[in-house]
Amino acid sequence: MRSKFAAAGVALAAFVLVAAVAAAAAKPNFTGTWALDASKSECGQRGCSEETMTIKQDGDKIDVSRAIKSQQGDRTQADTYTADGKEGEFTMQMMQNSTKGKRTSKWSADGTALQVSDKADFQTPDGNTMSTQSTSTWTLSGDGKTLTVEQTRTTPRGEQKSKRVYNKQ
Repeated sequence: MRSKFAAAGVALAAFVLVAAVAAAAAKPNFTGTWALDASKSECGQRGCSEETMTIKQDGDKIDVSRAIKSQQGDRTQADTYTADGKEGEFTMQMMQNSTKGKRTSKWSADGTALQVSDKADFQTPDGNTMSTQSTSTWTLSGDGKTLTVEQTRTTPRGEQKSKRVYNKQ
């Protein structure tokens, strides 16, 4: 009789452990429409523009469309992240130019955040080449209603940090 209870206890412990590991490994799903909350964000010297981000996520593929309203006018930006840890090409908009760069996107070790690393070189208006490198971390709140994107960008002009907080619409 004692061995039946011991076996049941071991089975229950194994089940709880497997469930805990599965819960910890659950990746966030960023799908939805998100509005930038300027009051909770730190956008740097230029401040925050009005921004709405629409995300469609299918597994490790994350398609993003940003609608941005600023003093320079309205614009939309489309981007894709593939969280497979492999380096791929992406198009970056810098000043009035667009350029190709290299991007690596992957899930954090605990699976709770998206980590993105971008590198690109582009031509400045005076004909010089400028390099930029950025890392960002995307995290979703426990209730799924807040998306935070923290970024560090390094250029010849120095390091810039930003924190953008979005509320789900």
